[in-house]
Amino acid sequence: MTKKTDVIIIGAGPVGLFAVFELGLLDLKCHLIDILDRPGGQCAELYPEKPIYDIPAWPSISAQGLVDKLMEQIAPFHPEFTFNRMVSSLEKLEDGGYRVTTDEGETIEARVIVIAAGGGSFQPKRPPIPGIEAYEGKSVFYSVRHMEDFRGHDLLVVGGGDSALDWTLNLQPIANSLTLVHRRPEFRAAPDSVNKMYALHERKELGFEVGQVTALNGSDGQLESAVVKGPEGPVEIKCTRLLPFFGLTMKLGPIAEWGLNLHENLIPVDTEKFETSIPGVFAIGDINWYPGKLKLILSGFHEAALMAQAAKRIVNPGERIIFQYTTSSTNLQKKLGVA
Repeated sequence: MTKKTDVIIIGAGPVGLFAVFELGLLDLKCHLIDILDRPGGQCAELYPEKPIYDIPAWPSISAQGLVDKLMEQIAPFHPEFTFNRMVSSLEKLEDGGYRVTTDEGETIEARVIVIAAGGGSFQPKRPPIPGIEAYEGKSVFYSVRHMEDFRGHDLLVVGGGDSALDWTLNLQPIANSLTLVHRRPEFRAAPDSVNKMYALHERKELGFEVGQVTALNGSDGQLESAVVKGPEGPVEIKCTRLLPFFGLTMKLGPIAEWGLNLHENLIPVDTEKFETSIPGVFAIGDINWYPGKLKLILSGFHEAALMAQAAKRIVNPGERIIFQYTTSSTNLQKKLGVA
C-alpha cells in the first residue's frame, strides 16, 4: 500500500531532522527514510559520544545529545520514519509529484523530495573472505532487520564494536548456538556489553574465538561452517548464518542513478532554494555542493530553512506565505505546543 505525505526526506541525520522542524512550521508533513536503524545519521552511528563545539548556544554537546534534542524539537510535528531501508528508485508522477521505492519494495508518494543523506548512504564494509559474495543475502547478512529470521540458527558474529556486541547479546537467547569472533580479546564496544558477553562465555552459553575468519564452507549460498584462524591455528566453527560487523563506508548509492547533475559525487544546488537540477527535488547538508560550500551542521540548518520556504510553494501553490518568528507568533507557538 502506497503511503502519501507532503515531503519525503531521504536521510535522518541532524540536517534531515531539522528540516522536519522548518517544514512543520509551514504545516508540511514529513516522512523520513534512512538506511540505519535509528535517527541520527553519522552522529548516531559513528561517534555518538563525540563532543561537538560549533552548534549555536551549545558550547559543547555530544553527537547523540544533539540528535536527542532535535528529536524533542520535532516531536510536535509527528513525522513518520522508515528505518533500515534504502531508497532504490525515484519516479516522476503525472501530477508533478514523486514516488520513491525502497529496497524492500515499499512505495511512498510526495510533492517534494529532500535529499539529506550526508555523504551518501551507509554501506557495510565487506570482510576480506574469499567467496563471501556467493553467500550474501542468503546466509551472510550485514544488518539485522528482523531478529526472528535468525531464530534457531547457528550464528557466527564477527567484530569488536557496539554493533557486534549488541547483536551478540540480543540474538544469543534465540539462536541454536552463537559464536563471537574478534581479532583480539579487547573490544571497542561499551564495557557493560563486553562484560555481559564474557559472563555468557564463562557460563558456556556462547562461544568466543580470538582470530579472523579466513574461509567459508557451504553450497548454493547456504553456510555450513567457517574457518577461523587464531593464535593456535585454524578452527572450523559450525554456522548457518554469518553476521560481519566491520564498520560502514559512505557511498552515493542509487541516488547517482536518478538523473541528477553531479559534481565530484555531490549534488549541485542553487543557493536560493537548494533545489537540484530536477524541479521539486532538493538537497541539503553534506551531500550538496555550491560555490563556497562548508560541510558544517550549521550550514545544513540554514539550507533546510530556505528549502522549506520553496517546498511550501510547491506543495501549496498560490497560498500566501507569511513570514513569522517563533518568538512572537502565537500561531507558531501553538504548533509547537508552547502557547
